[in-house]
Amino acid sequence: MAHRTVPEIWHLLDQVDVVHGLYYLFMHGTFALIGDSLPALRLPSVLAMSGAAALVTLLGGRLANRGVGVAAGLAFALVPAVQQYAQEGRPYALVTACVAMACWLLVSAVDRPGAGPWAAYSMALLLAALLNWFSLLVLLAHTVTIALARPPRTTVLYWGAASTAVVLGTLPLMVASEAQSGQVAWIPAISGSTLLGLLLTLLAGAVCAWLARSGDGWRTPPGERLPLVSLALPLLALPPLALLGLSLFRPIYLARYVLFSHLGLALLIGAACHALACRLRTSPRRTTAVVMALAFVGLLPVQLSLRCASSRVDDVLSTAENVDAVSRAGDAVLFIPAARRDTALVSPAEFTGIEDIALTRDPLESGTLKGLEDTPERIASAMLEVRRIVVVRDERASPAATERDRTKQRILDAYFVRTSETSERGRTVMVFQRSPRSAR
Repeated sequence: MAHRTVPEIWHLLDQVDVVHGLYYLFMHGTFALIGDSLPALRLPSVLAMSGAAALVTLLGGRLANRGVGVAAGLAFALVPAVQQYAQEGRPYALVTACVAMACWLLVSAVDRPGAGPWAAYSMALLLAALLNWFSLLVLLAHTVTIALARPPRTTVLYWGAASTAVVLGTLPLMVASEAQSGQVAWIPAISGSTLLGLLLTLLAGAVCAWLARSGDGWRTPPGERLPLVSLALPLLALPPLALLGLSLFRPIYLARYVLFSHLGLALLIGAACHALACRLRTSPRRTTAVVMALAFVGLLPVQLSLRCASSRVDDVLSTAENVDAVSRAGDAVLFIPAARRDTALVSPAEFTGIEDIALTRDPLESGTLKGLEDTPERIASAMLEVRRIVVVRDERASPAATERDRTKQRILDAYFVRTSETSERGRTVMVFQRSPRSAR
């Protein structure tokens, strides 16, 4: 991205990634301003998560008290998913910060009705949605929050107008991205481990909400209209559950799409810490310090693993090195699915001497990002003319989605024998040798 011109970025959006268009343009400007490097790539995410933690702290203090706010901010910073996306060059930290700002503005708008706060609220949510339109799921949570608050009719109308404006503003992006829906075809169906992780998170939030009933979480502070729990619990539960429900029809559930729901979890943990101090009749500061220290120690192995090279999945550089290690001059290479060709496009030197037998027109010639593959019949014919094929595929391979990929797999199964396999950081490199039985 660092060396791309604006027309090249536009071509990228037209081909495959319009849903991330605003983020790409933002990073293009960032690189132009401070230079292209890994620190520059990650800096916006670090700053965004820091800002989100600060907003959680302020929000907890406004909805309950300062102690709850501090505990919520610390809890948010300790969440492993928050730490992971704070160090990655992706838009999800920015989305989380925008949603945190929208929650703060929602509280302000409900407390002090007027067009100004609601306009700011809609702008914050629109920015989040343009970075990733799955953040619109936060509107489900805010619907429940507004219903529980029972504000005046004027406030409800303002909120309805602001929400409608956000949806209408995002609609063109949603329509455009639907044409590129094949880019999320790789997302697997909900696994048992994913479902268990979500349920445990929701259970933790429910327990914190139950504990908060004896503290300030269920009561409205003087001058405020929203109890903390009425904002936090729907924010934690509804976006991921809604995305889970949509995944029953088309697998689209990824935890990072609803990363912002951890804002609700942090607020509930902050309220629970304060309520626990009240029950134990100890200092809230001391209780928060003990709880956070125990959480830090307990999560330390996870925090360390997030900072190891082995935690980097979908690593095209290590995959290219593995290809270079097992390939020989004259070998052929196949990518299943074809999108895994990005390994060769990023590190072409490691593919020197081996032929991409499925490719008929390279990216430059075809005017596409990853080139164009030949017909299934010609791919099958080319495969039968070689003795050795190196295959690059996802580590957790899903069933082939295109006729070309099904043809590749069918020919490999019928005429070749797998002789080696190396899986590392999200991708697998396999070597197939022509079977003696298929010599005819």
